[in-house]
Amino acid sequence: MTPMVKADQVCKSFGSLEVLKGIDIEVGAGEVLCLVGPSGSGKSTFLRCINHLEKVDAGRLYVDGELVGYRQKGDKLYEISAKEAARQRREIGMVFQHFNLFPHRTALENVIEAPMLVKGESKATATARARDLLDTVGLSAKADAYPAQLSGGQQQRVAIARALAMEPKLMLFDEPTSALDPELVGEVLSVMRDLAKAGMTMVVVTHEMGFAREVADTVAFMDNGVVVEVGEPGDVLGAPQHQRTKDFLSKIL
Repeated sequence: MTPMVKADQVCKSFGSLEVLKGIDIEVGAGEVLCLVGPSGSGKSTFLRCINHLEKVDAGRLYVDGELVGYRQKGDKLYEISAKEAARQRREIGMVFQHFNLFPHRTALENVIEAPMLVKGESKATATARARDLLDTVGLSAKADAYPAQLSGGQQQRVAIARALAMEPKLMLFDEPTSALDPELVGEVLSVMRDLAKAGMTMVVVTHEMGFAREVADTVAFMDNGVVVEVGEPGDVLGAPQHQRTKDFLSKIL
């Protein structure tokens, strides 16, 4: 089967700083990959490369068999147009550390915005699905609330519903709980667990090792721009082979 995500020697630099140094990784359809590691290891940059928010400098990235951000002719790569990149991005949902909700729109209005503007859905169709999604994330009673009236955990759950409203085939989560108060983390992770059970393909940058151990099919430990160790959660988190992985886990577990 075609992997949902395939990275082949992906490299990315910002000026003289090499952030990704040849990342090779695959995520099967319906699988959950958790990326763990210290801050600055390249996890979030790699996530942003998957939907072409960052351009790769070398290597190839594929989503569902389609080359991301580029078209290949012969041995050469040509960057696709902004319009084509936006088309690719429509099928990839992304949830950020900070919720980025429109403050002047209600929870419901935040969720229906993209399907109406980008996909041309009718307001009735978009609203019906948005209400279903808000129910899915446990916020049906908050449809008419504005972001300022919601807790951080509730805002992040609206952000997840907003991403799901585009009916993506892949969901990317960039440390979705790191900006939350500790008591609000559980409600967001619960929604993500339900998504995983429903078969959504997910790539998650996280510091929540319990979540990674429970939900991930694969855990990749990244450090200094490389994948140091990758495998099943019980192996990487429970019996790491590399000293760098052992040192990292000893400080946080």
